[in-house]
Amino acid sequence: MRWGLSIAVASTLATAAVVMAETPAPPPPASLASDSRCFELRTYTAAPGKLEALHARFRDHTTALFQKHGMTVVGYWVPRDKDKGADNTLVYMLAYPDCAAREKAWQAFRADPDWVRARDASEAAGKLVEKTDSVLMTATDYSPMK
Repeated sequence: MRWGLSIAVASTLATAAVVMAETPAPPPPASLASDSRCFELRTYTAAPGKLEALHARFRDHTTALFQKHGMTVVGYWVPRDKDKGADNTLVYMLAYPDCAAREKAWQAFRADPDWVRARDASEAAGKLVEKTDSVLMTATDYSPMK
């Protein structure tokens, strides 16, 4: 009985896998732009007292390295409201031709000896970032920025 049940389950799973592999992905919703780049919104929470050092690292090293690796910097921001992290938060947005390009760019960035040196030097007195949040986004069809 167990073997029969196991074979039936395995057969069902195999059939489902074949059907799923042959079924094309549904088209994106009409409200998403078909020509959108891949956008990434990143939020860094700085370690206590380290926000200015984080700004310096971005100003002096990180931004140029992003450009070197094909990442388009859309902008950098800090919250205005103290209760939203004005004293310890950096928010920035990057754009890539597509999400595969994003993966490739980040791999190259993290392996870049210039980045490793800049990171290590800036963190000689301790880590600058306590928390990183990242959201990948696609523009809507009515967005002026794609």
